[in-house]
Amino acid sequence: MHEKTPDENRLDRIRAKIKDFPAAPGLYFMKDARDTVLYIGKAKNLRSRVASYFQRSSDLASSRGQWIVDMVSRTRTVDYLECESEIDAVLREARLIKDIHPPYNSQLTDDKSFPYLEITTQDDFPGVYITRNPKSDKSRLFGPFTTGRDLRAVLVLLQKIYKFRTCHLEIDAADAKRRFFRPCLLYSIKQCTAPCAARIDKDEYRKLIGDLTRFLNSKRSTVLADLRRKMNKASKDLDFERAAMYRDRVRLIERLDERGSVEDHVQPEVFAKDPTDALDRLRKILKADEPIRIIEGFDIAHISGTDTVASLVKFIDGRPFKSGYRRFKIKTVKGIDDYASMKEVITRRYRQAAKGEELLPDLILIDGGRGQLNAALAALHEIDAPVPLIIGLAKKHEEIFTPDREDPIRLAAHNPARKLLQYVRDEAHRFAQHYHHILRKKSLLDEK
Repeated sequence: MHEKTPDENRLDRIRAKIKDFPAAPGLYFMKDARDTVLYIGKAKNLRSRVASYFQRSSDLASSRGQWIVDMVSRTRTVDYLECESEIDAVLREARLIKDIHPPYNSQLTDDKSFPYLEITTQDDFPGVYITRNPKSDKSRLFGPFTTGRDLRAVLVLLQKIYKFRTCHLEIDAADAKRRFFRPCLLYSIKQCTAPCAARIDKDEYRKLIGDLTRFLNSKRSTVLADLRRKMNKASKDLDFERAAMYRDRVRLIERLDERGSVEDHVQPEVFAKDPTDALDRLRKILKADEPIRIIEGFDIAHISGTDTVASLVKFIDGRPFKSGYRRFKIKTVKGIDDYASMKEVITRRYRQAAKGEELLPDLILIDGGRGQLNAALAALHEIDAPVPLIIGLAKKHEEIFTPDREDPIRLAAHNPARKLLQYVRDEAHRFAQHYHHILRKKSLLDEK
């Protein structure tokens, strides 16, 4: 009787686990012996897709390349996340790859984002645009969408119906000179109401924007039913060219559902502002001798009230540096103790810096008040690490705590330095919460 090798036993265990995977869309996670994610993939059918990596008769080297063979040989277990749809899977896959940087994912690791449909509701005459960089946090956003090509085509179709503007002119409702302005071609072909030339008043224009917003929020059944009726009539009249046009319009409008939501599919890099002024102000506020270029932010999070994790985010010149993000599973602290957890993660993060083998950041930002800040300072002192600029940012009143001041620093809500610190703190919090939330309490934490 043939005695199975350790590798054959490994593959048998994985195959047995895959049998319980759902035949539904979702993401799968190849993990090594340390439970670290090696690869994230998406699938229409999780069970079928993942099983294809481990079939006895499959030749992965010729079908998928040596890179995949190496990854499969390192895989010790596979986990999955079932998603509501293929679109949900696409968006979640991109977010997790950007956050985790699995070593065997070569795509989606850059900072390219998915597009939104933006309505600039803060303007007198809101414009409607496709953008990867929204103009204002006051705009109404739909998306993100998985593709820009179909979105551009459906925008043209919607403009024919609602006649909104897509230009970037600054239009002031109180400007009487507008009536002398000559509208563009879109007005002549009845695809724009020409607010630039005072051909429509503010209230009437905002009504049509309201109609567009309701359409984007609805199931769009009325419009789709009308288009299908026209398509069927054209087909019965043997006007196949016209029928095809209506068919294409139906498909385009149905593509509006192939999108995520601003809340569930977060793209924080999309909303970053120019940080130059913020960094200059921060240097003056903290009385730093040198420019502040590298900031590392920490946050503590609890999973189901038991497991504790910590996140580290790194910003360089005021912008997220995703390759520097880390996640830690707290090992030495029993129960919920944010101070002890912060002390552990600071010790683990800067142990090499204490030995002179790694550089410290210009600023360490702790999510929390005096207690969390003191815990971080104690950790640095215990490992004999140099102490750089280090502050705590408490959420309740957005107060900045420093080691050398008894009273916290309070900055105005619109101060760019405060906004930058909030961005770092909120990104650390999002990164800590996001991983275990999106994986619905699956244990896929990097044991750094």
